Amino acid sequence: MADSTTDTAPPAYCVYREFPVCGREQVSFDRDYLLYSMRGAVRLGVEGRCWTLPPAFAAWIPAGTQLEIEVIHTVTSCSLLLQQGFAETAGVTLPDKTVVFSMNRLAREMIAYTTRWRPEDVDWGAEADTFFKALVQVCAGLASRPTDVWRPTVQDDVLARALAYTEDNLAKPLQIADVAAAANVSERTLLRRYAEEAGMTWSQCLRRLRMIRAVELLSHEDEQVIQIAGAVGYASLSAFNKAFRDFTGQTPTEFRKLRQSQVPIQKELQ
Repeated sequence: MADSTTDTAPPAYCVYREFPVCGREQVSFDRDYLLYSMRGAVRLGVEGRCWTLPPAFAAWIPAGTQLEIEVIHTVTSCSLLLQQGFAETAGVTLPDKTVVFSMNRLAREMIAYTTRWRPEDVDWGAEADTFFKALVQVCAGLASRPTDVWRPTVQDDVLARALAYTEDNLAKPLQIADVAAAANVSERTLLRRYAEEAGMTWSQCLRRLRMIRAVELLSHEDEQVIQIAGAVGYASLSAFNKAFRDFTGQTPTEFRKLRQSQVPIQKELQ
């Protein structure tokens, strides 16, 4: 989701471009990386955890972190690459590990403004230095309250089969017996393995997967919210709204409006 840096690159710059659908790629950067998708959702994997990042969220990724990125739909990325230590020159300390946090309107519009400082046409000066430092300060405040939107990843083959079957059938009224049969294991064994490796119950995992899929659909599709509720296994719109608010802090409608608010900004940049 970013291009390679060079020795002549300025202390901070923006990479704004469209990325097509691609499978999982492993990358790392020699700069601190603020990954943000203006339109569409990106899947990010770091140290056994995986996040889905629509325009409502961003990821702070320290330099040298080994990460895995997957683009499941075409996305427009507006991300920042910062020299190590740049945050400290702004008077803040950002986490030394990857964190995902919610973006507010101020941060989103500030990141959009940084497109005037791209690596190919950068004009680094006092304005750029002041602006990037202000943006880093805003993001540091947001990153101090990370969001819990990670998706479970497992090493156990039985759990991997169970998760794959679950994700393929989120629209159905799933029962643990169905998943256990698909994974070719007893219900008792499956429940125990969820607790031991995934660190959550099967029902908690199911709900999380449904909410993550809802985040992806609301970021890409124009279907009505009630249709998306059905696509992730909720027959009741009110139950879906409550579950989604508990997970993201926003209703599905509020979340979608946040995505749509990116469009006018992007048009200005093109």
